[in-house]
Amino acid sequence: MTIGLLKESAPENRVALMPESVATILKMNVQVIVESGAGANASAADDDYKKAGATIGTRQQALQADLVLGIRGIDDNDFNSLKSSAVLLGQFLPLFNAPKMKSVAAKNISLISLDSIPRTTRAQAMDVLSSQANLAGYKAVVLAATEYPRIFPMLMTAAGTITPAKVLILGAGVAGLQAIATAKRLGAVVEVFDTRPAVKEEVMSLGGKFIEVEGAADASKAGGYAVEQSEDFIKRQKEKIHEHASKADIIITTAQIPGRKAPILVERATIDAMKPGSVIIDLAASTGGNTDLTKDRETVMYNGIKIIGNSNLAGDTAIAASTLYGKNVINFLKLIVTKEGSLNLNFEDDLVKGSCITHGGNIVNEKVKELAN
Repeated sequence: MTIGLLKESAPENRVALMPESVATILKMNVQVIVESGAGANASAADDDYKKAGATIGTRQQALQADLVLGIRGIDDNDFNSLKSSAVLLGQFLPLFNAPKMKSVAAKNISLISLDSIPRTTRAQAMDVLSSQANLAGYKAVVLAATEYPRIFPMLMTAAGTITPAKVLILGAGVAGLQAIATAKRLGAVVEVFDTRPAVKEEVMSLGGKFIEVEGAADASKAGGYAVEQSEDFIKRQKEKIHEHASKADIIITTAQIPGRKAPILVERATIDAMKPGSVIIDLAASTGGNTDLTKDRETVMYNGIKIIGNSNLAGDTAIAASTLYGKNVINFLKLIVTKEGSLNLNFEDDLVKGSCITHGGNIVNEKVKELAN
């Protein structure tokens, strides 16, 4: 069996496999064809892949592999170049791109989207969302510290004292928890809001102050995501967020709901109440953003406040992000590649079944199928 590794399109800097991951995969009795330049933005040269045992080829050659690896997806021309019955593995946001999944299925391609893998204990080693969110949470704070025109820690000098920055983090998932830890290490005062009371202990253990709003809908079975809330709760939530956000210097938002537009947590009226020089980093930008003013992959200046919409901050840590992504991929491949090096999509395995979106000419994921019709 051959595995093709694709170069990602700009502005994506990551690559699905670093050379050390290729060396591990070759032990599975497979061949790896790497598109020339695939790892360039992650500081991995073609020669590094050659030394690991891979073959360097064109994009067309990589697309002709039995199993094709990427991250952000491929365009229509690429789909037309795939072999019939090929397996395509990456992050395709199928709940947001459900209509497109129809055309993928029609090409008889088995599409596996790692961002759809069930978020269970067994799946943690393959959970690309968590590994990348961890880096995004870290990078969000570092970016905020760079863009913020003051400093994070308290500073006592002969000229006077500078008070510490106040950071508000909305969402205490993987990205949010890493953001808390990083902001605290930089000396900020950190407040955290999340609709899940269960995360309060984790927030406090990292040094954050948990903002509570009673009456939240149960999110214990949502796989770490937010869930839709009642109108009464949303009203009280907005009031509480407005109260704390208007006093914050930095806001980092991370709230997303699978298959839906991101909830608006910071309204324009709240931004109007913030101090000039404040910074908002919106990690939910690709699904609409958590503010009224967020634009994906753009920085918006509004009344002296900087709103940075960036849902791919992990890509700014390309080496680390690619390394972790590759390890996630290797752990998943162990489920679908036999000892002899052939493909075996075992749909009795809940992780394979949960992450496979199209197979045998049909959409096989029930949630995606509903949205596609």
